[in-house]
Amino acid sequence: MQSGPREIVTPFRQIPLEVPEGMKPNEFFNSTENLNDLVHNNGLLQNPEGLLLYRKALGHSNEFDTSIIYNTSQSILDPLGRPVRRTQVPEGVKHVWNRMNEILYEYMLEQYPDPERHLVLAGEASLDATWPLTSPGVPSIRMLHNHFIVFDKAQLRDAPIADASNPNLTDGGQHSLFQAYMRDVYRAFFDELDLEILRPCVPGSCKIAITGYPQGLPSWEVTGGAESLKEVRFWKEYDTILKGFIDFYRTFFGQVSTRNAPMARDIHFPDLVENKLLFNNDLLKTAKMVRDRCIKDAKYANSIRWQPAFKQLIYRNDAGKLIVTISQNSIGNAITELLGVVVKRVPDADAYGQAEPALIDRLLAVRRRLVAADLGSPIATAQWGTD
Repeated sequence: MQSGPREIVTPFRQIPLEVPEGMKPNEFFNSTENLNDLVHNNGLLQNPEGLLLYRKALGHSNEFDTSIIYNTSQSILDPLGRPVRRTQVPEGVKHVWNRMNEILYEYMLEQYPDPERHLVLAGEASLDATWPLTSPGVPSIRMLHNHFIVFDKAQLRDAPIADASNPNLTDGGQHSLFQAYMRDVYRAFFDELDLEILRPCVPGSCKIAITGYPQGLPSWEVTGGAESLKEVRFWKEYDTILKGFIDFYRTFFGQVSTRNAPMARDIHFPDLVENKLLFNNDLLKTAKMVRDRCIKDAKYANSIRWQPAFKQLIYRNDAGKLIVTISQNSIGNAITELLGVVVKRVPDADAYGQAEPALIDRLLAVRRRLVAADLGSPIATAQWGTD
């Protein structure tokens, strides 16, 4: 079997939504009007914390695919003012969200216990608040949300190899920048974080054999497996990885923007940043290289994302171990593409209709678990009730 990124076809039923004249689709998708439609047509469960579980109408997989969004569409009308990463979520909301994550992941592993047959993943997607809403690659819903997805590995094996130059797979150049010039600095910085449950992976041991991904990203094995997801400590370490990434990214691009810039405000690990980054010649040489190019190359400068954006996920590798990884400022890639899965969505109501009953049954089953755990109230739609 040839290893390489795969492009699969996922049918969907077209959404009967009319985008107002003069609006871009992803501008409309961020509106309160669209979020209301999401609740009423695809909503599964919601709770007082503002977390909404919903069926992905434009999904990645018709095997299992659902999301939780922190729905601030009515409480924060400015799309640029909404939380876009876990570190911006109130502690009470994050506590409930972590419990929902654990139950959903436990359900997926129960339903799909064989790592040779199914790829199981979950994770958050974030974008930086300085990126224009109409730019390519900006998520269609500009609010913090995560994904729970299962792929049939037989479908992946049978799928054609994806174009390796696809910008969604190359991570917009940021991945190669980190890998080529700051690989050792980046990994040494993460090695200083206080982690007990998360253990750095041996290089190459975390890849999915079918796709050969993830490529070059720092990854950690979840010692204790799924049971560790029930521990508060795990979720604190999951946040620590994110905080470390944000500190590294802000520090590096702060130096790109302004030579010898002071440490950014609200850094999570100031001593680590001072000792391991602001006094590191490799990082500062790379910052100078990028800064010099920005000054001379307008197109390159316009492509820079000055604030952190990322995909952070938990997935099951071929050996059945749970792995945490985080991207390096993804510009266009969907969360699946960190694992080498490119999804080509095609409108095909008949094909989607064949998969829909089993998909809905699974979503309603996991919803019952969430309701029983006092994590929300069920939503009735035209497709399902509250049972």
